[in-house]
Amino acid sequence: MQSLLKMTWMEAKLFLREPASAFFTLVFPLIYLFMYGMISGNEPTPMYGGRGTIDAAIPSLTAVIISMAGLMSNTMTMATYREKGILRRLGTTPVSPLIVLAAQVIVVFTMTFLGMVLLIAAGKLVYHVRFDGNVFSVLGGFVLSSLSFFGIGFILAGTMPTVRSAWVAAMVLLYPMLFLSGAFFSVELLPAAIQKVSAFMPLTYVVNLLSGLWIGEAWSSHLLDVGVLVGMLVLGIIVSAKRFRWE
Repeated sequence: MQSLLKMTWMEAKLFLREPASAFFTLVFPLIYLFMYGMISGNEPTPMYGGRGTIDAAIPSLTAVIISMAGLMSNTMTMATYREKGILRRLGTTPVSPLIVLAAQVIVVFTMTFLGMVLLIAAGKLVYHVRFDGNVFSVLGGFVLSSLSFFGIGFILAGTMPTVRSAWVAAMVLLYPMLFLSGAFFSVELLPAAIQKVSAFMPLTYVVNLLSGLWIGEAWSSHLLDVGVLVGMLVLGIIVSAKRFRWE
């Protein structure tokens, strides 16, 4: 337990010293939130069922944080550790490589959660956003969504041969999802053919689940979203366990 606490503290300091990870997790979503606010404010609109743009943006931008943390922070850190031989060297010490994995998950999850808290705080203080859901229900959706994307990140980190290839693979997955999942703007605004493509984007199911729970919808209304995310999580665990290479 003491080893895990020490590794978690070290990973937290390394995360905050890395400008890109901290920026995209904590600052980037806030920039988009304020951009939405300056463009359209938070006046009720029929597009979002009588809610404002910022009301709808909070869960969607939370999904953006989850995807970036899962596909960038986790992937790049673990791929770097493996390529530089850090995991292999740790295998010769009392600190198990599994401790490193656990510490990384704890840190990235905590920072992802902090990013969501900052979004909600800014939305409440500046735009008086509406929240009609259940706090614990939304937290449950957040945890499931985060772990599902962490699983994808570990698959990339464990199967890509180099840090550069892991980065490219993460970007190839991430950018189409950001623009085709409803994370930045409603899927209904896209052409019909493109809307069909969004069904193949994992982030679509995070956006759908978090947006629904945010406005008070029941989990039973999102069984497809939950099923896809649970499937991603299970797949991530199985593939990572079988294919993750420590060196």
